[in-house]
Amino acid sequence: MALATRTDRKSSDRSSDRSSDRTPPPTRTFWGSTVGKKTVMAVSGLIMLGYLLAHVMGNLKVFFGPEEFNGYGHWLRTMGEPVLHYEWGLWIVRVVLLAAVVAHAVSAYQLSRRDLRARPTRYVHKRRRASYATRTMRWGGVIVALFIVWHLLDLTTLTVNENAQVGHPYENVVATFSTWYGNVIYIVAMLAVGLHIRHGFWSAAQTLGVGNATRDRVLKTVANALAFVLTAGFISVPVAVMTKVVS
Repeated sequence: MALATRTDRKSSDRSSDRSSDRTPPPTRTFWGSTVGKKTVMAVSGLIMLGYLLAHVMGNLKVFFGPEEFNGYGHWLRTMGEPVLHYEWGLWIVRVVLLAAVVAHAVSAYQLSRRDLRARPTRYVHKRRRASYATRTMRWGGVIVALFIVWHLLDLTTLTVNENAQVGHPYENVVATFSTWYGNVIYIVAMLAVGLHIRHGFWSAAQTLGVGNATRDRVLKTVANALAFVLTAGFISVPVAVMTKVVS
């Protein structure tokens, strides 16, 4: 019996040694680290920034009239043909964008929770944050997330757009911005987007190792320029509808 007990104990020790030698997969280790989450947040943010740049260029086609804008809307559904079937290219963009939004939101939330756990008590003297954009990043992200839901219901599914016409994106844009609430929701969201980009672009550059002491000024200038151009470009559409430049 004693021999059997010693044998069982040795077998148990070998089993525990093997389990302790097991290392988690690299993807799990990467995602579990703060650096990994920041990297995911930075890369997903840059993907969304690229989409916004393309999106604002498409939106500005509204100034060239309904034929031009509706033609652009049709092209979005046929891009990639004949290699891709109808709307396949658009759905690929949607899936990639959705993955980027989810990855960005999840990593931001988990980093925020990790930061709070690291500081369980409030500072006796609150530190002044770097900028207004920095102080409002979290709330800005919430505003943008809620706007995405509204925007899809408004101009994609046409659920909340009372005067929507299927297959007529120009007319649907005019219908949206002919209401006071459509303008308020859109303009507030675009201001939040601008603040988010202003801080997020520079932060992503630091995370990915692009920034340094000599490049910081250039990166901040680029961040400010991108935030201004995108915000002004997006807001110009509702302003144009309100002032009857686009009708």
